Amino acid sequence: MVTFLSGGTGTPKLLAGAAPVFPPAETTVVGNTGDDVELAGHLVCPDLDTVLFLDGDVLDRDLWWGIADDTAATHDELHRLAEEADLESGPRYLPDDVQTAGRSISRWRRFSGVAEFMHIGDRDRAVHLTRTGLLDEGHTLTEATQVIADAFGLERTLLPMSDDPVATIVHTPDGPQHFQEWWVARGGEPGVERVEFRGADEARPTDAVLTALDDPVVVGPSNPVTSIGPMLALPEFEERLQQTPVVAVSPFVADEVFSGPAADLMAATGREPSTAGVAEAYPFADAFVLDDADDTDLDRPVVRTDTAMDDAADAERVARAVADALEVAS
Repeated sequence: MVTFLSGGTGTPKLLAGAAPVFPPAETTVVGNTGDDVELAGHLVCPDLDTVLFLDGDVLDRDLWWGIADDTAATHDELHRLAEEADLESGPRYLPDDVQTAGRSISRWRRFSGVAEFMHIGDRDRAVHLTRTGLLDEGHTLTEATQVIADAFGLERTLLPMSDDPVATIVHTPDGPQHFQEWWVARGGEPGVERVEFRGADEARPTDAVLTALDDPVVVGPSNPVTSIGPMLALPEFEERLQQTPVVAVSPFVADEVFSGPAADLMAATGREPSTAGVAEAYPFADAFVLDDADDTDLDRPVVRTDTAMDDAADAERVARAVADALEVAS
């Protein structure tokens, strides 16, 4: 068994070609939930859903978000209604006293559905409604995720990092913003002063996650701050990583990031935005997979390959390098 830590698009792109190397039935994926939001009363779990849709063979691989060829009638009508009623669009937080009311899993990240700021397709929305319905019936997020994974025919085990609320809050000169507002609605503007994982001190990894961390772990090329950071902020999580073989795939080629806001976020949180900074952020990693063009000198074993992943064949190549690195790490 091997456990992958996943968030954003980096690790899912690796998983897209990993099956010949890491059979899905022998693979667990722990998904980041710091990016989750409650939108119009239903819980959206972007990082869990990317893996869910990938393994369910319905993922929109152009966007690496949502379901391919999904319709968006409800989303479009929400925007039409807001426009006709002259309602302000963009992220609309619910009042402060509501942010900690209702279902606890949604704390600090509740948004109105008026002119929803995230594009959600109709089939995609059905997943969120089903998840929220299961939560309201008394199921945990882990249990709800398993029910939906079964409906999509997943062979891989997909686990949320916690059943407790953790919200990634980006502090900016304009005030605090949930990560989804800062990245999806504002395009990564304004600048970042610091990043807070609100609730992480009180949250804990589930027993299923702690058991999964007993197996060798692969940290995919996801954003070290907002994709992996919320997991590391949980009590016991990093301690478990220190006790098992861990291989990390750098999302950088030296100081050039493949995609996303990782460089800005690492710089804002006091890390060098580079492979060297990733290594500093992951002191528990026993070995790294770096790009052939990345000549960063690390104090741990390195396996090099072309780490660009444009298709499944590329991902399989990187997965084979990860397997080689796990042999060294073990």
